[in-house]
Order: sequence, then C-alpha cells, then structure tokens
Amino acid sequence: MKDTNVLMDVVIVGGGPAGLSAALLLGRSCRLVVVIDEGKARNSVTYESHGYLTRDGVKPSDFKEIAIAQMKAYTNVHIEQDVVEQVQQEQGIFRTLTRGGHTFSSKKIIFATGMKDHLPPIPGLTEVYGTSVFPCPYCDGWERRNEPLAVIGNDERLFHFVKTIYSWSKDLIVLTNGPSTITREERREMEAHHIQMIETEILAMKSNEGKLDEIVFIDGQSIPCKGGFLLDTGAKQATLIPSTMGIPMNETGGYVTTSDYGHTAIEGVYIIGDAKNCFTGVIGAAREGYYIGELMNKDLIEEEWDAHRTHANRHPGLS
Repeated sequence: MKDTNVLMDVVIVGGGPAGLSAALLLGRSCRLVVVIDEGKARNSVTYESHGYLTRDGVKPSDFKEIAIAQMKAYTNVHIEQDVVEQVQQEQGIFRTLTRGGHTFSSKKIIFATGMKDHLPPIPGLTEVYGTSVFPCPYCDGWERRNEPLAVIGNDERLFHFVKTIYSWSKDLIVLTNGPSTITREERREMEAHHIQMIETEILAMKSNEGKLDEIVFIDGQSIPCKGGFLLDTGAKQATLIPSTMGIPMNETGGYVTTSDYGHTAIEGVYIIGDAKNCFTGVIGAAREGYYIGELMNKDLIEEEWDAHRTHANRHPGLS
C-alpha cells in the first residue's frame, strides 16, 4: 500500500490466524484495513497444524498462503510485509510507524503479534523442536499416541502436564534436567503409574534430520528416545509496543485486557491471540480474530452513527 495518508479504519499488527481472521471479517464489513506482518511466525518450525476443522494437518505456511490468496478479493484490505517499530496516539488517531519508513494512520489498532519461543539451552533441542519434540499435546499428541515419550520440564506445572500427556501415552519418562521441584505426593503418584523420572542434567539431544534418537545426560548415561513434549518453551511477547503505550502485562506474560475478546484500557486498542493468551492454537486464534472483528465493526458503526447525528443537529440544513 503506497498511500499512507489515507485514514484506515483498522491497523492490524501481526498476520497470523488471529490477525488475518480479523482482517477478513473487517474487510467483508467494508472497512479499510492494513495488516502489517513481519513474516516470522512462531509456528514456522511446525510441519503440520492440527485441530482446525477442514484444515487438520495443514502446513502453517500453506494455511497462510490460502488465507492471503482469499483476502485478495477484498481490495479494501492491504497486507504489508514490514515491522512495526512504534505506535503513537494523537487526538484519537493512531500513527503506526514501520521499519520500512511508512506511517499508517487508523481509528483503531489490533495487536495480534503472538509470542516468540526462547527454548531452554539444551544442545540439540532446536533441531528437534516442532518435528519430534512439541509443546502442545492437543496439536501433536495424536501422532505420538501410545509411543514411548519424554516429558521435559521442571516447575509447578509439571505434574499436571505429565497427567495430560499420560492420556495420549502411558509409556512416559520425565526429565527434569536438574533437581526436581515436584512434591512427594506427586512423585508417589507418578511411581504408582509406573512413570520414571530422571533428574540428571541433560547434556544433549541427538537427532537425524529433526528426528530425535537419543538423549544424553551429563553423567555419561543416555536413553533412546524418539519423541517428547516440552513443558516450557520460554515464550515471550513478540513485541513490547503495547507496554510502551501503557498496557501492562499480567503475571502469565500476556497483556492485560478488559474483555474476553481483547479490549484494553486504551480506547481503540485491542489485543488478541497468543499475545493475549500466551497460547491459543490456530482455531482459537482465528475465532478470536473473527469475534474482535465483529465487535470492532459494531464500535465503528456506533461511532459513525453518533458522529452523523451530531453533525446533523449542528447543521440541520446540511443533513
């Protein structure tokens, strides 16, 4: 989009399922929309996405290509590959400045920027992440059902995570990569379910083309292993721009919103998808995008209706 002097209805920062879903709904509502996307999706390491009706097993990049191709029917929706570096608010209008040197003006703005993973510093983990070691059993558990699996992690969420993975496979080994923080009662329950736990520090994960083969420990011992689930991916907000605007984060690392659908304390600023929830899943993110698009369009309708009424009252002969 070349003409950045046009006042857009909505700027959407982030072109994942949440952002694109909002853009589609708003585009079909005859709104002027620009989506600004860096093109570095969190799920780019994933070969397949699951759980989205009619798109189960789709590759994330294919999903995005289909979405963008379908968006071309709406000439009022523009998609820009760029990076947002700053957002300013001036007299109720948002000025979005990009690394590419553009400034987009809009009545409202959606942050659908998601999270970025910062994996634990285990040598070899990056090579298997998204291929044979995963964070979400709902996304990848079916493909690993009944297989021997490693559950890797060590905080207060571990026991619940182990129980969750157990519903897909009873053949589990828990690797805490250091002294465990689980309680005695949790340890007893795991033992009663024949779940072994190794607290020795992990030296490395060995793999072949992303397929995990072996996990080696610092004491020289090793175990054969073909797959597993990671409790903590070290996910952090992909952008801190909402913080600079005065929107705080909650204790789980998501931005504080004032409704289930992403309204914030700043009028006209919305946050959806993983940026709000830390992890949503493809279908959950798309759902949020749809609903915030509908709610935002309702807000715009009311604002425009009221503005017209005010103008008519002030200038009755011009209405």
